[in-house]
Amino acid sequence: MIGIISVTEKGDVLARKLAKSLNGTLYLKTEIEDFKLSKLTEEAMQIHKGVIFISSTGIAVRAIAPYLKGKDKDPGVVVVDVSNNYTISLISGHIGGANDLAINVSEILNNTPIITTATDNLGVVAPDVIAVKNSLVIEDLKKAKTIASLLVKGEIIGFKDDKNLINTPSGYNEIKNLEENSVWVTNKISANNNLDDKKILRLIRKDIVLGIGCRRGIESERLEDFVIKTLYDNNIDPKAVLKIGSIEIKKDEKAINDLKNKLECPFETFTKNEILKIHNKFEGSDFVEKTLGVRAVCEPSVELMGGNIIISKIKFNGMTLSIGQV
Repeated sequence: MIGIISVTEKGDVLARKLAKSLNGTLYLKTEIEDFKLSKLTEEAMQIHKGVIFISSTGIAVRAIAPYLKGKDKDPGVVVVDVSNNYTISLISGHIGGANDLAINVSEILNNTPIITTATDNLGVVAPDVIAVKNSLVIEDLKKAKTIASLLVKGEIIGFKDDKNLINTPSGYNEIKNLEENSVWVTNKISANNNLDDKKILRLIRKDIVLGIGCRRGIESERLEDFVIKTLYDNNIDPKAVLKIGSIEIKKDEKAINDLKNKLECPFETFTKNEILKIHNKFEGSDFVEKTLGVRAVCEPSVELMGGNIIISKIKFNGMTLSIGQV
């Protein structure tokens, strides 16, 4: 959803045209009785993925300044001058999508887009663009900035995708073996070699699913410690977790829901009948069958989430965990 802020009658014409094309929400000074730009800007930046100002850049900059949180958190902000000459990508050009939004707006309004990010103007692809386009998590924004600076200087950056799904972007050289000054698309924490991790930017692919079973009322901290330790022991970044799965009866289990919140991923549950169809493929438990009506939970959950099991069931103090990759 896009928020569109206009402070003049002339700007309202452009704002309405954009709202119609982009299904945007209008904030018009001429129509809002108690129009307070600062308050409305705060609201727009909190609830919209992109914000368009029909105003001068000065007005827009002063309005958004108190509410900027960081390039990985801010929405893309675009400014259109009231004479409809230019559409300017102001902040969060890459991660927030302001560059793409500016181009889209300029096409709708038939004006000139202004993109000032150096990598775009030099025809190379910034790491945060790779991340956004491929739904990857940037390991470290400072590393991403360093890589972008090297690209701007004309240095060729190595590029390795563990799954070979992404075409090598402009400005990069595909590498089979990881090297320093490179971008690595992976779910791993470390390359386990002698390279300096500070010179390797990981773009983390969320392709890990966790099947979890646990005793009722298990402590949240205990489950979290068990899961995180298991991931680290297997060189899997917790940020790579796409979702968690378990049997339906566990949908309100506090420890699993707390873990879901910690990992910032969905928690998917499956009915007993869904699990019964495949539970005999895996090592089962008489106790679990007596309690839940199925012989296994964690491994069937991985399969039902579309994962291939890479870590079979691990049992520890009333908890079970299986790890899959999609």
